[in-house]
Amino acid sequence: MNEELFDCLEKRIETLLHEFASLKQEASRLRDENQRLVAEREDFKLRIDLILNKLEGI
Repeated sequence: MNEELFDCLEKRIETLLHEFASLKQEASRLRDENQRLVAEREDFKLRIDLILNKLEGI
């Protein structure tokens, strides 16, 4: 019975480690995507500011 419990525990630990690795990869991907979106937002902000400055000059 003890061996069965250890086998079950070992499988659960392996599953948790696999899930942890997957979550770390997803977190990394989301950080990269967030950085891309922040940069894109800044680009749009600069473009809008340029347009507004041009309109003020009219």
